[in-house]
Amino acid sequence: MKVHHLNCGTMRPPRTPVMIAHVLLIETDDRLVLVDTGYGLADIADARRVGPLRHLFRPAFDPNETAVRQIERLGLQPRDVRDIVVTHFDLDHIGGLADFPNARVHVTSAEVKGAMVSPSWRERLRYRAVQWAHHPQIVEHDPAGDPWRGFAAAKELDDVSAGIVLIPMPGHTRGHAGVAVNTGDRWILHCGDAFYDRGTLDGNPVPAAIRVQEAFSTYNRAQLDDNRGRLAELYTRAGPDLVMICSHDAKLYEAARAGSA
Repeated sequence: MKVHHLNCGTMRPPRTPVMIAHVLLIETDDRLVLVDTGYGLADIADARRVGPLRHLFRPAFDPNETAVRQIERLGLQPRDVRDIVVTHFDLDHIGGLADFPNARVHVTSAEVKGAMVSPSWRERLRYRAVQWAHHPQIVEHDPAGDPWRGFAAAKELDDVSAGIVLIPMPGHTRGHAGVAVNTGDRWILHCGDAFYDRGTLDGNPVPAAIRVQEAFSTYNRAQLDDNRGRLAELYTRAGPDLVMICSHDAKLYEAARAGSA
């Protein structure tokens, strides 16, 4: 599989390093697959879809950053995006779903429960139902039983493509998940919002403003800390066959792009 690293949403929150929406575009033998989508054309056309949090995150809302436009610039066909695997349903991760109306959307059952079925009052505040309301093809997964590099439960999405694995990492949201992709010579582990800054893994200081943002958006702190401990341990002992990224660290994004090139 060939993997492209896309930034689908530059954000400039106050007193915070520039943040991005790190999206993976995967070329398999018979389809294109996205991991998250970042912001989409509908968000840019009507910023009210994103809600009041847009005033905090201050997204660029640049149509050239959308996944659909970047796919076109790569000489690929957006209609070939048949599956989208989402780490979670936060507004900066699924805004582009509307640009791929025929794609199946893969997500954990816990995330569907928290966003659609029985959200708490805090979950009602964070999610923007308009971003998925049009999408009839949401496929729920309940990973259990298959370990993956220290995580007790994972599910290979064989109906999407061999080598794409959904790994529950709850904490940031009720059903947050990471996505691991086997490129042949290495794995790429997209950790979503399990952490915002590489300092969480390597022990270097995390900017105070980022720590505040993470605390504000955490659903379950104990679960988040537990998964971060596993990720930090994995980072410490990982070899060259594993690249770990998250959604918002711009330097990890640039390093991943350089490694792919």
